[in-house]
Amino acid sequence: MQFAIEMTSVFKTYPDFSLDNLHLRLPHGQVMGLVGANGAGKSTTLRLLMGVIKADSGVVEVLGNKLPQGQVAAKQNIGYASEDIRLYKSETLAWHMNFIKNIYPSWDDAYAKDLARKFDIKTEQKIKGFSHGQRVKACLLLILARRPQLVILDEPTTGLDPVARHEVLSELADILRDENRSVLFSSHNTQDVEQLSDTITFLHKGKLLDSQDKEIYLDRWRRVVCTGHIDWGNAPESVTDIKHNGSLHELTIDQFNDTVINQLSNMGLTVASIDRMTLEQIFLANVFSKKRNEVRS
Repeated sequence: MQFAIEMTSVFKTYPDFSLDNLHLRLPHGQVMGLVGANGAGKSTTLRLLMGVIKADSGVVEVLGNKLPQGQVAAKQNIGYASEDIRLYKSETLAWHMNFIKNIYPSWDDAYAKDLARKFDIKTEQKIKGFSHGQRVKACLLLILARRPQLVILDEPTTGLDPVARHEVLSELADILRDENRSVLFSSHNTQDVEQLSDTITFLHKGKLLDSQDKEIYLDRWRRVVCTGHIDWGNAPESVTDIKHNGSLHELTIDQFNDTVINQLSNMGLTVASIDRMTLEQIFLANVFSKKRNEVRS
């Protein structure tokens, strides 16, 4: 079993939205960030993987189990958390821990205590006394202490204040680095994804824009500022966007390398600066490039 998640030619159609021919693979032991604006298809993708909904067509396979037939077997080894998960406010975290322990034989008491210490949450405190950030940490403890093979997180930092968000991300960064655990988490916050992920997957309006190793993404995109004359008619293929500011031209370049610089030089352009791009800038460049291509076609 090479992949924790494998989706092949998956379609799911609603009256106002469709997931269109999705191909997705998550290798074992890797952390994948699923990035997209609201309505991109992130939650639909996660619901398909959890067996909550069924694909209209295509193949969905989780931990070697084809869904929906293998849904029960797959869920035994999946830890899932989202902002919609509710805990019993009148009960303590310890009560919840014991409840989950009685359902899942894989529960690890020592690991649960270690997570409570790392998350700085009191297990004997009732949930109603927890802040939002503490409730998020409690949910993460409850799924991680089961030692699942696959962890699926739906917008894990939504609604957190900056301090709580930083704490959760810092703790997750350490905890998720386990070669025996695969992680898929969705977010519209590219900073979260950039901090935690090995692989980045971009969704836009139900379509897969791209899916690749994070470091390759960050290495291949550049913002190049130059002087001279350039427009879409003579721009190299790797240029995905051109912004003009007086005599300066800002080029967004995919597949950046020395050949591109030589092309610009041969066109009579003088390069003033070359800057790396953030994941957010890369995502937006992907989206706007797709929109331009749709208009042209």
